[in-house]
Amino acid sequence: MEIKGRNIIVTGAASGVGKELTKQLLNKGGNIAAIDINEDNLKLLKEELNSDKLKTYVVNMGSQESIKKFREDYKKDYSDVDIIINNAGIIQPFVNVEQLDDDTINRVMNVNFFGPVNLIRYFMEDLTKDKNEQYIVNVSSMGGFFPFPGQTIYGASKAALKIFTEGLYAELEKTNVRVMIVLPGAMNTNITTNSKVEVKTTKADSPMKLLEANDAASQIIDGIEKNKFKLFLGTDAKFLRLLYKINSKMAISYINKKMSGIK
Repeated sequence: MEIKGRNIIVTGAASGVGKELTKQLLNKGGNIAAIDINEDNLKLLKEELNSDKLKTYVVNMGSQESIKKFREDYKKDYSDVDIIINNAGIIQPFVNVEQLDDDTINRVMNVNFFGPVNLIRYFMEDLTKDKNEQYIVNVSSMGGFFPFPGQTIYGASKAALKIFTEGLYAELEKTNVRVMIVLPGAMNTNITTNSKVEVKTTKADSPMKLLEANDAASQIIDGIEKNKFKLFLGTDAKFLRLLYKINSKMAISYINKKMSGIK
């Protein structure tokens, strides 16, 4: 799929992979509608990139009303949409399920699952109204196919997004809309800060090799251009996918040991 001249919505666009996606898509000639809940970071993004092809919107992906309002605002600026990249996501505190309160559980599910679902629902008519090739990209996680201790609700939200995306692919297979699910491993981003989750360990202590945000973004864009359906990012995601298929119990024991120092 050609990026140049396409109208592209990127969620979680003010930092991490979303910021890198925005930069690289702009460099390829895309028109970017950058969504984020952090207004200050969006202002910094606008100042840094200084492009008339970039528009920013303060949107809470965990709020259905905020997403509805965004669609109204978007339609004032653009006549259509060609690509939606649901990149925004948050993790939960590193605790067992019984230690999570209702608000935390609902927030994780709303941002990671219901947010992308609602954004796609509200723009589906625009995506399917003509015969030009369009694209939906949902960024899940290796936590969406592999169980991580202390991230059970996060994993459930990303697993729901994964099967939802695969269902979308099935429903839209014979239409003009292409669909891709992205399953990244551990990445060097500020997801803990953005999720308001405190951890005692540092990125240097991570049990996984961290994938850089710019590398993840370039692989996602390459996936769009090559019309890929499923994309695993990072050596850890690829390794755990294989290990889980071979022996799921052994794989869980392995990750329990690796994750034992993260709090």
